[in-house]
Amino acid sequence: MERLLAGRPLRTDGALTKENLAREAGVSHATVHRAEDILAEWDLKVARPVLRTPGEVERDETIAKLRKDLREAKQQVTEMNGKLDALASVTANLYRENLQLKEKLGKSRTVAGLPSRRQP
Repeated sequence: MERLLAGRPLRTDGALTKENLAREAGVSHATVHRAEDILAEWDLKVARPVLRTPGEVERDETIAKLRKDLREAKQQVTEMNGKLDALASVTANLYRENLQLKEKLGKSRTVAGLPSRRQP
C-alpha cells in the first residue's frame, strides 16, 4: 500500500485500485478483500474515485456499443429463425398436399380439358 500511495509501484501501473493493491502485496484479490483492517485503511487514504483515462472511457463506450449491437443482432437472428421455422412448416404441408394430389390424379388418370377460347 505504501508503494502505491507514494507513487513507486513495483508490480503494477500505479493506479490506486484494490486490484493493484493485491498485486503489489503479492496476494490474491480475495485475500485483500478478507483483510478488513487493510481495506479500511485503504479507503481512508484513497478517498477519491478512480478516474479513467480518455482512452479507457472511449474503450468502455465502444464495448457498451458493441454489446448493444450484439444483443440486437441476436434478437434479429432469433426472429429470422422463427420465420424460417414457419416457412419450413408451410413448405412441408404444401409438399404433402402436392403428393396427395399427384396420387389422386394418378389413380383417376382423367384430365379435364380447358375450354378453348374462340376468337370472334
